[in-house]
Amino acid sequence: MLSLKVTLIRQRISSLLLAIATYRLKNPKAFILIQSLLIGLTAGLIAVLLKNIVHYTGRELLQEFIAYTPQFLYLALPGIGILLTVLYLKYFVRDNISHGISKVLQAVSKNHSRIKFHNTYSSVISSILTVGFGGSVGLEAPIVYTGSAIGSNLAGVFRQDYKTTTLLLACGAAGAIAGIFKAPIAATIFALEVLMIDLSMWSIIPLLLSSVSGHLFPTFSWG
Repeated sequence: MLSLKVTLIRQRISSLLLAIATYRLKNPKAFILIQSLLIGLTAGLIAVLLKNIVHYTGRELLQEFIAYTPQFLYLALPGIGILLTVLYLKYFVRDNISHGISKVLQAVSKNHSRIKFHNTYSSVISSILTVGFGGSVGLEAPIVYTGSAIGSNLAGVFRQDYKTTTLLLACGAAGAIAGIFKAPIAATIFALEVLMIDLSMWSIIPLLLSSVSGHLFPTFSWG
């Protein structure tokens, strides 16, 4: 009975993948627009989650220290956060994820716009540990790196070419910026100027779509 259910699930997944592949071949431009929408929604959601988790982590730690421990120990929290981040990167990620925006530019120029899968979550976790504990860093670079990694890896799933991968990478960055700063137009300009995406109608439409979709979560939720 279990093997039959597994077989049925595999058949349905295969049928779904075949339908997606067929649609992609018949409507390549529409498929990219759908991808940009999904990337923007995902990046926007992660941006909202990151901002709120950092906020609530810092608030809970502050209340805990004020209530139960000498207040001067509160000064040690940033150091504890940095230590946890170092241990996390050394023993779990085992990769250098610093300087997120420069890493994105490096991926575009030297690595065919490919970013490793762990960057879809590793920068978020390290930012929560660092900023949530009071570290003096911002959330822009980590969320840009995360959004770019989402776009790059989605393009990698469908084995899309360099130009399309770069565009989807930029869509992820735009959606993330729009999500965390509530600025979809600025996010589009950021992707065009900083990531040096070609200024054409075909590149602007997916970027705008990602920026607007990334802006939805902070607008209509707890962002």
